[in-house]
Amino acid sequence: MPDPAESLFMMRQPTAERPLIGHTILLVEDSRFASEALRLMCLHSGARIRRADTLASARRHLRTYRPSILIIDLGLPDGDGAELISELVETPNGIDVVLAISGDGDAEGRASAAGAHGFLAKPLTSLAKFQAAIMEALPDGAGFTGPRPVGEMEVTPDPLALSDDLDFAASALRRARDTESLDYATAFLAGVARIADDSELENAATVLRAQLASTNADDSAVHALADLVAQKSGRRSIV
Repeated sequence: MPDPAESLFMMRQPTAERPLIGHTILLVEDSRFASEALRLMCLHSGARIRRADTLASARRHLRTYRPSILIIDLGLPDGDGAELISELVETPNGIDVVLAISGDGDAEGRASAAGAHGFLAKPLTSLAKFQAAIMEALPDGAGFTGPRPVGEMEVTPDPLALSDDLDFAASALRRARDTESLDYATAFLAGVARIADDSELENAATVLRAQLASTNADDSAVHALADLVAQKSGRRSIV
């Protein structure tokens, strides 16, 4: 039986101020800090949002629910978000828009090759840019079509979400036992630091990731980054 609340939500009409009323967005994103920013943007845009933090949880969600818009991070704990993008755009499924999001400057081409309808670059704090990216990708008749005010609103995520991400990164560094796991942990940390505008932490994570790629990293380098994360999160050393 259809959910009455869902049916009522779908019947509402979009407005200039909330052009995404009637849409449900599934965000596939491992960072709570990035997710909180996008949640606030969805709230101000009139869209509902659900979140999955891995490819596996996103696929489970899609077996039950059918959002109209997907926003998929390209760097996830269990694989490349481009894989899911390719799966979705190649199969008719009722999803209007599939967007990629990443803090990697070289990721837009990979997203386009996978078939994404658009790309969001992290850090994303502008409500106007968020709405424009989705509205440009929506098919005709699927969104608000009249003139819209162009505001300068910037969203600021809850600092507690940043703390959660740092704790997650600390745990990932502690558990990592191979280069692939360390590469994910350092990429995640660099992305979170970029959103938080923490150049010291971003540089440290980026340097270690480069060392991993050239096999020049050792345990002491991992320990040094772990200590820096612990310092940023206000905790004692985690390794």
